[in-house]
Amino acid sequence: MAPISKECDFLVIGGGSGGLACARRASGQWGAKTIAVESNRLGGTCVNVGCVPKKVTWNAAAIAETLHEAASYGFQIKETAPFDFKTFKHKRDDYVRRLNDIYARNLSNDKVEYLHGRAHLLDKNSAEVVLDDGTRETIRAKKILIATGGHPNVPKNIPGAELGITSDGFFDLETLPKRVALVGAGYIAVEMAGMFHHLGSETHLFIRHETFLRTFDPMIQESIVDEYERQGIIIHRNSVQQKIEKLDGQPGWMRMHYTDKTAPDGSTIDLDCLLWAIGRSPEVEDLGLDKAGVKQNERGHVVVDDYQNTSVDNIYSLGDVCGKIELTPAAIAAGRQLGNRLFGGPEFKDAKMDYENVPSVVFAHPEVGSIGLSEPDAVEKYGRENVKVYKTSFTAMYYAMMDPKEKAPTKYKVVCQGKDEKVVGMHILGAGSSEMLQGFGVAVKMGCRKRDLDSCVAIHPTSAEELVTMK
Repeated sequence: MAPISKECDFLVIGGGSGGLACARRASGQWGAKTIAVESNRLGGTCVNVGCVPKKVTWNAAAIAETLHEAASYGFQIKETAPFDFKTFKHKRDDYVRRLNDIYARNLSNDKVEYLHGRAHLLDKNSAEVVLDDGTRETIRAKKILIATGGHPNVPKNIPGAELGITSDGFFDLETLPKRVALVGAGYIAVEMAGMFHHLGSETHLFIRHETFLRTFDPMIQESIVDEYERQGIIIHRNSVQQKIEKLDGQPGWMRMHYTDKTAPDGSTIDLDCLLWAIGRSPEVEDLGLDKAGVKQNERGHVVVDDYQNTSVDNIYSLGDVCGKIELTPAAIAAGRQLGNRLFGGPEFKDAKMDYENVPSVVFAHPEVGSIGLSEPDAVEKYGRENVKVYKTSFTAMYYAMMDPKEKAPTKYKVVCQGKDEKVVGMHILGAGSSEMLQGFGVAVKMGCRKRDLDSCVAIHPTSAEELVTMK
């Protein structure tokens, strides 16, 4: 049977947050005939194996943390049964499936044609889509968007690495591991280590250096490492994984051979879960970028300019596949701006995503928030003499009823530049940081000065008030 041919104004390859935002803007608001193609579940990494189920799991871990702390407030809570991880997991899956359905309805409401299949480019104006039933469709498009996202990496040079899982596999776990090792130092490893620990797993975090979250301000790095160790997470510094092997007679268990700071000559650990969180790669396999002449960098990311243009006219790209800022809200914002620019008329000819001062949060225990430059980056950019730092460290009132050894830290830092003390960086660690940073992020984005923070009357008693009362 000959391939079916279709034509459209806009072909979007990738049904994640950025691609769908762009497709819906192009079709729903500007009337462009749009086709969206996705080979997996709608919503991409964020909805299915990222932000959404992660935050639901973080909520569960936070509840477990609160139950532990309740005794300090006089509550006597008796556990009549252990945490029902399996029931929780299935309810979380149901929630994600509802979101998948909502995404499909939104596409229909905005008159975006949706094809479930795998697309690859044939040239700069056409692509072939292999549908689920094996049939093929050739699509001719005036403009094409590549928004295929990324996938987690597994080491290729460690024997037995395939016995581990990645962040994708985390959401497939039917039972809570008894002993888990996470390898990695980024936000995924840190978030999942915190969740495993507070839900009851013996948790080991293997990192290559002395700290994790190494792209964050040093205050964040040092504080969260100390806090995780205080909580009982076992951190293996300067670690190298050598091999992993199955344990005979113990189904589901494995043994990892490694070296670290305390065992430079080597050691082993037996695990029923190993999770690799060593970075992500762009989802570009079999995409046909070479056929269309689309340039990639040395890591495989699609090269784009400030307007999401690739090296080929009328082919665009955004989101994780570009590797700029791998955050869902950034991809959504970029998608909407691109949809406006391509189809919204002359008034949107310069529309683009502003990648400066994008706030981000790590859902660790406690939460971490950051926007702008770290102190070292600010010093490098402006010179030490032109940078002034305000910082504070205190115990949040929530912990006033607890023994000293149970008290978690709260630390804030505001990085200012020049005589006018423009705020070029803000870094916060402590309970409530995620909700707090969204508001302060607006202020930083607007170019606030330290005096603007000072002019705001504090809300008392809160932790956030410390950001407007720093001396």
